[in-house]
Amino acid sequence: MLSESSSFLKGVMLGSIFCALITMLGHIRIGHGSRMHHHEHHHLQAPNKEDILKISEDERMELSKSFRVYCILLVRPKDVSLWAAVKETWTNHCDKVDFFSSENVKVFESINMETNDMWLMMRKAYKYAFDKYRDQYNWFFLARPTTFAIIENLKYFLLKKDPSQPFYLGHTVKSGDLEYVSMEGGIVLSIESMKRLNSLLSIPEKCPEQGGMIWKISEDKQLAVCLKYAGVFAENAEDSEGKDIFNTKSVGLFIKEAMTNHPNQVVEGCCSDMAVTFNGLTPNQMHVMMYGVYRLRAFGHVFNDALVFLPPNGSDND
Repeated sequence: MLSESSSFLKGVMLGSIFCALITMLGHIRIGHGSRMHHHEHHHLQAPNKEDILKISEDERMELSKSFRVYCILLVRPKDVSLWAAVKETWTNHCDKVDFFSSENVKVFESINMETNDMWLMMRKAYKYAFDKYRDQYNWFFLARPTTFAIIENLKYFLLKKDPSQPFYLGHTVKSGDLEYVSMEGGIVLSIESMKRLNSLLSIPEKCPEQGGMIWKISEDKQLAVCLKYAGVFAENAEDSEGKDIFNTKSVGLFIKEAMTNHPNQVVEGCCSDMAVTFNGLTPNQMHVMMYGVYRLRAFGHVFNDALVFLPPNGSDND
């Protein structure tokens, strides 16, 4: 009996040491790029109204016409109902949108990535977008079909950001030493970040197709690892009051949480007035959001926004 107990304890100890070793190797692999650059995490805020009013009317008109966002939607055949919902709703406000599918789908037009691996799909979609549209768009927004995005608010947030700088924006999450932008809230890359990412896609030592790890990590973490090698780091996007504008939950869930945690300040405790994304929506909720954001109007009440972003010609502005 004593011998069996001793063998059991040895097995537990060896197992614990092995797990610890694996964990250390994982952190070394993910954090490898941190030795190349020192970076303090930033919280980037949207401009306030006073900043916009300082811009001349002619400049505002030029900005509203020239500011262009290319949208990338990663979809799978099982997402066909969500695919239909985003196609009928908010993606009409992108200056250009392409759907990248894991396989050929007859129901909707898409670009076939011929893989079900989300990281490979993301890599291929970014390469396609850069190769084809690098001279036409300065900002690239990637999202899931469960995400609802308000593109006008995204453009407003990016208004004073220079796309020739390496921006990598959204809702940031920390995992060990790695900070990354969660795909749940959508990911924004500037053209400079796209250039740097594209230069690394063919270098497996820095941006491997399979992550090069003992276990597989999510596609948004893999993207952050690759970008880190290029000196591009995750930035959390916030409004002028410090509230997150890229959200990984639905409006309904935020309101439910606010009613529990801040019963006397439900609206203030919920979400930013300039929110860009919400996630985890059903197809019906997509259409409800579209109604609330673009269609519902209070008669006689006029919004005097300093800047107007119009959707591309031929799209339904709702």
